[in-house]
Amino acid sequence: MGLVFVIVAGLAAAICLLRLLLLKREIRGLTKLVRRYNDGETAAKLTMGIPDRDLEALAVEINRHTDLIVRANAERGRTEEELRQAVANISHDLRTPLTSIFGYIQMLDSRDLSAQERDEAIGVIRKRTLRLQALLNDFYELAMIDSTDYTLKPSKLRLDKLLPDILMGFHDEMAEKGLAPSFELDMRSITVLADESAVRRVVENLVVNAIRHARGTLGVRLEVRSDAAIFTLSNEAPQLSGTDTELLFNRFYMADASRSGVASGLGLSIARGLMSKMGGLLTAEMNGHTLRLICKWKLL
Repeated sequence: MGLVFVIVAGLAAAICLLRLLLLKREIRGLTKLVRRYNDGETAAKLTMGIPDRDLEALAVEINRHTDLIVRANAERGRTEEELRQAVANISHDLRTPLTSIFGYIQMLDSRDLSAQERDEAIGVIRKRTLRLQALLNDFYELAMIDSTDYTLKPSKLRLDKLLPDILMGFHDEMAEKGLAPSFELDMRSITVLADESAVRRVVENLVVNAIRHARGTLGVRLEVRSDAAIFTLSNEAPQLSGTDTELLFNRFYMADASRSGVASGLGLSIARGLMSKMGGLLTAEMNGHTLRLICKWKLL
């Protein structure tokens, strides 16, 4: 009996020792694979050669951690590229009016200018300075919107009264650009909880964007769907066919690759930021060649 016990105990000890050796070999293998991953030699996931619940749980967490690292690196690369593009675009947007201002200042230094030419040069400088000021204000506002300290003052707003008032202020500019508005405004009482100045800025940014880029008919619609108030601007935009409409809200995306200096590309991004701060939603969609910008507020 004692001999059997010794044999069984020896076998158990041998099995435990063998399992311990296998586990140590597995740990060394996992360590080697993690080291190769850290050195960029492989992107393979960890797998277990022997069944062990604790080691399998460890491998799962390590794989999860490496996935997080991959996503973080991809996000960092995207952010760095966006930052490089942003710096280039900001530099371009600021350089354009500055170059013009400097050129006209040099012109003013000339003694051969008539009084009329001098007045015209000063007028151009004034316009370029105002443009530069508007750009700087946009950059500042965009930075502030992203800040947690940026707060709005929501109150009860009648969109059916506020939006027509805002739109009428752009009548002359639309006419100058040959833009023909087509209104479909629900004149029932449409009340939402929102910041009036923010709503005005959102609508103004959308309309200014349309005036700069749209031609022909501009569809303007205010309606109620379910429990939401929907404001839509639509216009023909064949140049955007096949474009991911989310790019329009990228703070430094420009559909016109030539970047003529007409727009900073920040208007739609600021509008979306303000809508988000109000608990609303701003989206874009393409239907054929028609671009729709859609604002959605929850009804009060």
